[in-house]
Amino acid sequence: MSDSTTAAPATRSQPTRSGQLQVHLRVQKLSNLTQISTWSSNIGALSSALHRALDCAPPLHTGQLVSCALGTLMRSGPYEFLLVGDTGQPPSDRVTLLRQHISADTGAVLDLSHARVRVSVHGDKAVEALSKLYALDMRPAAFASNSFALTGHHHIPCLLHRLDIQHFHAYYFTTYARGQIEALADAALEFGVDVTQAG
Repeated sequence: MSDSTTAAPATRSQPTRSGQLQVHLRVQKLSNLTQISTWSSNIGALSSALHRALDCAPPLHTGQLVSCALGTLMRSGPYEFLLVGDTGQPPSDRVTLLRQHISADTGAVLDLSHARVRVSVHGDKAVEALSKLYALDMRPAAFASNSFALTGHHHIPCLLHRLDIQHFHAYYFTTYARGQIEALADAALEFGVDVTQAG
């Protein structure tokens, strides 16, 4: 059963008996997430169009990302990119700008801001908590900072972006976000966890 697309766990703090809070979850609604995709025969044309639109070379392989003027461009699949905006630019402006360079016969540009929730996961035990849910090799040599992995828990997909050794952004479908956040909070409970809603 899916969860509410807007509901999030109540802001709460659950320290250990000794008062420790070693995992922090910050739930954020997104206002700037765009998917850009195409089909196998057109990935070259789409990559060229993205390069022109963003003035930066798109990442070559799934799991790689680059910073550009409009935010962070992630290669989320062989023929798909996600652009996570870091600016206050309205989604309609961003989509319009991209569509000026990416025509319908080159690829599709779709605002997904409403369809994803981002959870910032950080603290001294962030890796330990995430490792309870996701079958990923969390060693820095295998999963470096400023890279991401596509994973999941109980058949629910998650894009996990590693910002630093103990700092991650987890992207969930809004439909299932509440349950996934609750599962993550439960996994972190032994370390002490707090959950905050960032609007």
